Amino acid sequence: METQRHIANEIIIPQIKVLIDEGRTVTFRVRGRSMRPMIEGDRDSVVLVPCLGDVGVDDIILAEVEPKRYVLHRVIRVEGNTITMRGDGNLYGTETFRRSDVIGRAEAFIRKGRRLEMQSRRWKIYSFFWTRLLPLRRYLLFALYPHVPNRWKRK
Repeated sequence: METQRHIANEIIIPQIKVLIDEGRTVTFRVRGRSMRPMIEGDRDSVVLVPCLGDVGVDDIILAEVEPKRYVLHRVIRVEGNTITMRGDGNLYGTETFRRSDVIGRAEAFIRKGRRLEMQSRRWKIYSFFWTRLLPLRRYLLFALYPHVPNRWKRK
């Protein structure tokens, strides 16, 4: 039986940043539900690479959005030096931060043991439709995850 160890983000992500800054690729298991339905926390992994060049809308990036608060979400807006992102499973919340706070860009996800490239046709189709369904996400997420506690629903 495999034992899982959870290391706090504020400990592991600075180490990931060091490796990314050295130009390495890092794969780690994601946590949380904010990137549902495509990426499931404690099941799927992300392959993170250095963020060379510009960050664009629809990129999935890891960033330090506040001191010691790290988030892996989709970029929804880039205005000069300011980036705004939102998780695919989030209905309302966004994070806004400086371009210099970006740690790395997702190159692929490992979902149920299979690698899904961010440049693949499947991912691009999913991204195209899911990002345009924002007004309907509330109902789609409820249909997919009816057990979500009331504390996560908008009041």
